Amino acid sequence: MKPMNDLHRRAIACARNLLVVSAALLGITDAAAARTDGPPNIIFILADDLGYGELGCYGQERIKTPTLDQLASEGIRFTQFYSGSTVCAPSRAALLTGYHSGHGQIRGNSNPPLAAEPKTLAVLLKNAGYSTGIIGKWGMGGINSEGAPLAQGFDEFVGFIGHKDAHTQYPDHLYRGSERWDLPKGTYANDVFTSEAVDFVNRNNEKPFFLFLSYTIPHQQLLVPSLGDYASEPWPESEKTKAAMISHMDRGIAQVLNSLRQHELDENTLVLFTSDNGPHTEGGTDPEFFESNGPLRGIKRDLYEGGIRVPMITRWTGTINPDQTSEQVWAMWDVLPTLLELAGVQPVSGRDGISLKPALVDGRTIDHGPLYWEFYERGFAQAVRKNNWKLLKTTTSSLELYNLATDIGEDNNLAADRPEVVMELMPLLTEMRTDSERWKISEAGQKKKKKSDKKKQQTNK
Repeated sequence: MKPMNDLHRRAIACARNLLVVSAALLGITDAAAARTDGPPNIIFILADDLGYGELGCYGQERIKTPTLDQLASEGIRFTQFYSGSTVCAPSRAALLTGYHSGHGQIRGNSNPPLAAEPKTLAVLLKNAGYSTGIIGKWGMGGINSEGAPLAQGFDEFVGFIGHKDAHTQYPDHLYRGSERWDLPKGTYANDVFTSEAVDFVNRNNEKPFFLFLSYTIPHQQLLVPSLGDYASEPWPESEKTKAAMISHMDRGIAQVLNSLRQHELDENTLVLFTSDNGPHTEGGTDPEFFESNGPLRGIKRDLYEGGIRVPMITRWTGTINPDQTSEQVWAMWDVLPTLLELAGVQPVSGRDGISLKPALVDGRTIDHGPLYWEFYERGFAQAVRKNNWKLLKTTTSSLELYNLATDIGEDNNLAADRPEVVMELMPLLTEMRTDSERWKISEAGQKKKKKSDKKKQQTNK
């Protein structure tokens, strides 16, 4: 075959340009046409300890989050979405398995690895033909355990394998796949996560993919490459750093979204953003400074709304109508069945979650059954929400009842005034959980008593 001369090349280029123009006149491009016929790509972005009130689109006035604010304007901002727990591990387990903390195998941060069964969201999507990747914080099992990312349905993994490692913002190593990956000194972990996420999109843009992007912001350690515009603010150093971290993550997310645009994937990619639990006090930050929990009471490790109600933003250009605010009640364990249905994957039975496809795609509010949480640190606590009523059984076994329709801040305990509602909800605290050999109520109470006794001894010294 003779090599092409310049005339041949120009003729071929001209023909290609005519095809592109013709497609444009029809309102499509070849790339878009090829990708809109199949199931959507999915990018699930998870912040670490980001409070309900720490984004501009949720009322924050001092921390700048223009990317996430725009994402909300292009899709749905949910005001009643709940994390899987008030701490990291059980919340992430709820996402991956579709079970709430009353039925999950992981109910606290001192967790066993995820087991091979039930199959995780990543396994189910991978079996349906998706390329799958987890970038960032894992925390669901050691690198050689059955809970390792590659054993739980992910084709690729780059990040921290354990929770304690993820407390370091400038690590000397991460993991790539199942191998240790040594990093140059001064490498900011979350910048690695952003660049790896962009690379994942670039390499998988011609087939459906599921990317779980799990930042470690704004969790401790409170460090960031630059304070940027916050450097001159007359704020405590910890608060300037926290604000800069959140804005830094926002800019990283912008890079990931730009990679979608470059590959004309906006119309075939569902993007979700949320947080694993409420805001923290670690590293010297004060949630009151930025009103990090918005109008809510409580923070991380509380079962009050501020510990478990978190932002949720969803965008799917061309499928989800823009500029929506939804009061739909749903939770982290609903994500698995929702994404499976949107991806056209056969639903799995026996999980706690339900599909919220009507709320995302059709803009309809659907009835959700009772939601349940339990927590083992500082003793044993439970919470259940049914309709607008929320019942808490605290670590001291006292009962608190709130009407969230009129008391979002949980200021007015109605347990004594509405005993009939308490009696209606009380059975759910038993019915919505199963006993666990790993997570025992009696042991949680004993640990609380030991801590209390130790504190009293130290006070009396």
